[in-house]
Amino acid sequence: MFVAAALGVLVCMVLAMARAVLGPTVYDRIVAVNSFGTLTVLLIAVLGFMSGRPDFLDIALVYAFISFIGTLAVLKFIRYGDMGWPRNVAEESRDDL
Repeated sequence: MFVAAALGVLVCMVLAMARAVLGPTVYDRIVAVNSFGTLTVLLIAVLGFMSGRPDFLDIALVYAFISFIGTLAVLKFIRYGDMGWPRNVAEESRDDL
């Protein structure tokens, strides 16, 4: 049963990766990559259960946190154009110095 679940997750990961490559907009691609990360967490959890190693759940949680923070960083980069402060806030703070 868990082998079928792992295969189903792998099929969904392939479909998410296809959407990430073929997505019409950058936001579709971000959602697809985020879905791929979520499916990776699910696959790690299923493989950990199949192998009888509950410590895989800790690895899955760490991967979920990293994936979430990475998604936020990419969205901030797309909105502001860099990873620092927005341009108007950065210019105002430089004027105060």
